[in-house]
Amino acid sequence: MHVATWLALLSACLLISFTPGAGAINTMSNSLNVGFRRALWGILGQQAALMIQLAIVAAGLGVVIQRSPTAFDVVRYLGAAYLVYLGVRQFFRRPDLSEEAVEQLAGESSWSMFLRGLWVNLLNPKAIVFLLAFIPGFVATADPLLPQYLTIGVTIGVVDIAVMWLFFALVARGFRRITRSERGQRNLNRLFGCLFVAVGVLLALV
Repeated sequence: MHVATWLALLSACLLISFTPGAGAINTMSNSLNVGFRRALWGILGQQAALMIQLAIVAAGLGVVIQRSPTAFDVVRYLGAAYLVYLGVRQFFRRPDLSEEAVEQLAGESSWSMFLRGLWVNLLNPKAIVFLLAFIPGFVATADPLLPQYLTIGVTIGVVDIAVMWLFFALVARGFRRITRSERGQRNLNRLFGCLFVAVGVLLALV
Protein backbone atom coordinates (compact mmCIF):
# COMPACT_ATOMS: atom_id res chain seq x y z
CA MET A 1 0.00 0.00 0.00
CA HIS A 2 1.38 3.42 -0.99
CA VAL A 3 2.07 5.95 1.75
CA ALA A 4 -0.47 8.43 0.39
CA THR A 5 -3.16 5.74 0.34
CA TRP A 6 -2.30 4.70 3.89
CA LEU A 7 -2.45 8.31 5.13
CA ALA A 8 -5.91 8.64 3.57
CA LEU A 9 -6.90 5.38 5.28
CA LEU A 10 -5.55 6.63 8.60
CA SER A 11 -7.51 9.88 8.32
CA ALA A 12 -10.72 8.02 7.47
CA CYS A 13 -10.23 5.61 10.39
CA LEU A 14 -9.74 8.50 12.82
CA LEU A 15 -12.90 10.22 11.60
CA ILE A 16 -14.92 7.01 11.87
CA SER A 17 -13.59 6.11 15.33
CA PHE A 18 -14.38 9.55 16.74
CA THR A 19 -17.98 9.23 15.55
CA PRO A 20 -19.97 8.14 18.64
CA GLY A 21 -21.75 4.82 18.36
CA ALA A 22 -22.55 1.68 20.31
CA GLY A 23 -18.87 0.87 20.79
CA ALA A 24 -18.14 4.29 22.28
CA ILE A 25 -21.12 4.03 24.62
CA ASN A 26 -20.08 0.53 25.72
CA THR A 27 -16.52 1.76 26.33
CA MET A 28 -17.66 4.72 28.43
CA SER A 29 -20.02 2.52 30.43
CA ASN A 30 -17.22 0.04 31.14
CA SER A 31 -14.85 2.82 32.15
CA LEU A 32 -17.39 4.12 34.65
CA ASN A 33 -18.15 0.70 36.10
CA VAL A 34 -14.78 -1.04 36.21
CA GLY A 35 -12.26 1.73 35.68
CA PHE A 36 -10.19 3.17 32.87
CA ARG A 37 -7.57 0.41 32.66
CA ARG A 38 -9.91 -2.59 32.68
CA ALA A 39 -12.21 -0.96 30.11
CA LEU A 40 -9.58 -2.07 27.59
CA TRP A 41 -11.00 -5.61 27.65
CA GLY A 42 -14.31 -4.45 26.23
CA ILE A 43 -12.47 -2.48 23.57
CA LEU A 44 -10.48 -5.57 22.58
CA GLY A 45 -13.77 -7.46 22.18
CA GLN A 46 -15.03 -4.74 19.86
CA GLN A 47 -11.85 -5.00 17.79
CA ALA A 48 -12.21 -8.77 17.53
CA ALA A 49 -15.67 -8.21 16.05
CA LEU A 50 -14.28 -5.68 13.56
CA MET A 51 -11.61 -8.15 12.44
CA ILE A 52 -14.25 -10.85 11.95
CA GLN A 53 -16.34 -8.44 9.89
CA LEU A 54 -13.32 -7.42 7.84
CA ALA A 55 -12.56 -11.08 7.17
CA ILE A 56 -16.17 -11.61 6.05
CA VAL A 57 -15.90 -8.68 3.66
CA ALA A 58 -12.54 -9.89 2.35
CA ALA A 59 -14.03 -13.34 1.75
CA GLY A 60 -16.90 -11.85 -0.22
CA LEU A 61 -19.60 -13.02 2.19
CA GLY A 62 -20.45 -9.42 2.99
CA VAL A 63 -21.93 -9.11 -0.48
CA VAL A 64 -24.27 -12.00 0.31
CA ILE A 65 -25.45 -10.30 3.50
CA GLN A 66 -25.84 -6.99 1.71
CA ARG A 67 -27.91 -8.53 -1.09
CA SER A 68 -30.07 -10.72 1.14
CA PRO A 69 -32.66 -8.57 2.92
CA THR A 70 -33.67 -11.47 5.14
CA ALA A 71 -30.15 -12.25 6.35
CA PHE A 72 -29.43 -8.56 6.84
CA ASP A 73 -32.64 -7.95 8.79
CA VAL A 74 -32.14 -10.97 11.06
CA VAL A 75 -28.70 -9.78 12.13
CA ARG A 76 -29.83 -6.17 12.29
CA TYR A 77 -32.77 -6.86 14.60
CA LEU A 78 -30.69 -9.16 16.80
CA GLY A 79 -28.16 -6.39 17.21
CA ALA A 80 -30.84 -3.80 17.91
CA ALA A 81 -32.52 -6.06 20.48
CA TYR A 82 -29.21 -6.67 22.25
CA LEU A 83 -28.47 -2.94 22.49
CA VAL A 84 -31.99 -2.22 23.78
CA TYR A 85 -31.57 -5.01 26.36
CA LEU A 86 -28.30 -3.47 27.56
CA GLY A 87 -29.96 -0.06 27.70
CA VAL A 88 -33.02 -1.19 29.67
CA ARG A 89 -30.82 -3.09 32.12
CA GLN A 90 -28.61 -0.02 32.59
CA PHE A 91 -31.58 2.36 32.89
CA PHE A 92 -33.23 0.39 35.70
CA ARG A 93 -30.04 -0.45 37.57
CA ARG A 94 -30.59 0.62 41.16
CA PRO A 95 -28.03 2.94 42.73
CA ASP A 96 -26.03 1.10 45.37
CA LEU A 97 -23.14 2.73 47.22
CA SER A 98 -22.39 -0.25 49.46
CA GLU A 99 -18.88 -1.70 49.37
CA GLU A 100 -20.25 -5.07 48.23
CA ALA A 101 -22.04 -3.50 45.24
CA VAL A 102 -19.00 -1.47 44.24
CA GLU A 103 -16.75 -4.53 44.46
CA GLN A 104 -19.22 -6.68 42.50
CA LEU A 105 -19.56 -4.11 39.72
CA ALA A 106 -15.82 -3.46 39.52
CA GLY A 107 -15.15 -7.20 39.70
CA GLU A 108 -16.77 -8.09 36.38
CA SER A 109 -14.50 -10.57 34.64
CA SER A 110 -12.33 -9.47 31.73
CA TRP A 111 -13.87 -12.25 29.62
CA SER A 112 -17.40 -10.96 30.29
CA MET A 113 -16.43 -7.46 29.14
CA PHE A 114 -14.64 -8.90 26.10
CA LEU A 115 -17.73 -10.89 25.07
CA ARG A 116 -20.07 -7.94 25.52
CA GLY A 117 -17.80 -5.78 23.38
CA LEU A 118 -17.66 -8.55 20.79
CA TRP A 119 -21.43 -8.86 20.53
CA VAL A 120 -22.03 -5.09 20.55
CA ASN A 121 -20.00 -4.75 17.35
CA LEU A 122 -20.61 -8.17 15.82
CA LEU A 123 -24.40 -7.81 15.83
CA ASN A 124 -24.16 -4.72 13.66
CA PRO A 125 -24.50 -5.74 9.99
CA LYS A 126 -24.23 -2.12 8.94
CA ALA A 127 -20.53 -2.39 9.81
CA ILE A 128 -20.18 -5.06 7.10
CA VAL A 129 -22.06 -2.92 4.58
CA PHE A 130 -19.96 0.07 5.56
CA LEU A 131 -16.73 -1.90 5.16
CA LEU A 132 -17.93 -3.07 1.75
CA ALA A 133 -18.23 0.56 0.68
CA PHE A 134 -15.17 1.74 2.59
CA ILE A 135 -12.49 -0.88 1.90
CA PRO A 136 -12.41 -0.95 -1.94
CA GLY A 137 -11.19 2.65 -2.06
CA PHE A 138 -7.96 1.59 -0.36
CA VAL A 139 -7.34 -1.71 -2.17
CA ALA A 140 -5.31 -1.93 -5.36
CA THR A 141 -6.60 -5.02 -7.16
CA ALA A 142 -3.41 -5.27 -9.24
CA ASP A 143 -1.32 -5.83 -6.07
CA PRO A 144 -1.39 -8.82 -3.66
CA LEU A 145 -4.56 -8.52 -1.59
CA LEU A 146 -3.52 -10.21 1.67
CA PRO A 147 -0.86 -7.65 2.66
CA GLN A 148 -3.30 -4.84 1.88
CA TYR A 149 -6.08 -6.35 4.00
CA LEU A 150 -3.60 -6.93 6.83
CA THR A 151 -2.52 -3.29 6.65
CA ILE A 152 -6.14 -2.13 6.64
CA GLY A 153 -7.02 -4.42 9.56
CA VAL A 154 -4.07 -3.34 11.69
CA THR A 155 -4.72 0.34 10.96
CA ILE A 156 -8.43 0.10 11.80
CA GLY A 157 -7.73 -1.86 14.98
CA VAL A 158 -4.90 0.31 16.33
CA VAL A 159 -6.74 3.57 15.60
CA ASP A 160 -9.98 2.36 17.16
CA ILE A 161 -8.25 1.04 20.28
CA ALA A 162 -6.42 4.35 20.71
CA VAL A 163 -9.57 6.46 20.25
CA MET A 164 -11.81 4.24 22.39
CA TRP A 165 -9.35 3.95 25.25
CA LEU A 166 -7.52 7.28 25.21
CA PHE A 167 -10.57 9.39 24.41
CA PHE A 168 -13.95 7.83 25.24
CA ALA A 169 -12.76 5.79 28.25
CA LEU A 170 -10.75 8.77 29.50
CA VAL A 171 -13.72 11.11 29.14
CA ALA A 172 -15.91 8.70 31.11
CA ARG A 173 -13.24 8.52 33.80
CA GLY A 174 -13.97 12.16 34.59
CA PHE A 175 -17.58 11.24 35.43
CA ARG A 176 -16.62 8.72 38.11
CA ARG A 177 -16.88 11.31 40.88
CA ILE A 178 -20.56 11.70 39.99
CA THR A 179 -21.17 8.03 40.82
CA ARG A 180 -20.28 8.65 44.47
CA SER A 181 -23.86 9.74 45.14
CA GLU A 182 -27.09 7.82 44.55
CA ARG A 183 -28.50 10.67 42.48
CA GLY A 184 -25.37 10.74 40.32
CA GLN A 185 -25.47 6.98 39.79
CA ARG A 186 -29.15 7.09 38.88
CA ASN A 187 -28.69 9.93 36.39
CA LEU A 188 -25.71 8.27 34.69
CA ASN A 189 -27.49 4.91 34.54
CA ARG A 190 -30.45 6.57 32.86
CA LEU A 191 -28.21 8.53 30.50
CA PHE A 192 -26.27 5.50 29.28
CA GLY A 193 -29.42 3.38 29.26
CA CYS A 194 -31.13 5.88 26.96
CA LEU A 195 -28.05 6.08 24.73
CA PHE A 196 -27.93 2.29 24.32
CA VAL A 197 -31.66 2.15 23.53
CA ALA A 198 -31.39 5.08 21.09
CA VAL A 199 -28.58 3.41 19.16
CA GLY A 200 -30.53 0.14 19.13
CA VAL A 201 -33.64 1.83 17.78
CA LEU A 202 -31.60 3.64 15.11
CA LEU A 203 -30.00 0.35 14.10
CA ALA A 204 -33.46 -1.18 13.69
CA LEU A 205 -35.09 1.71 11.85
CA VAL A 206 -32.48 3.50 9.76
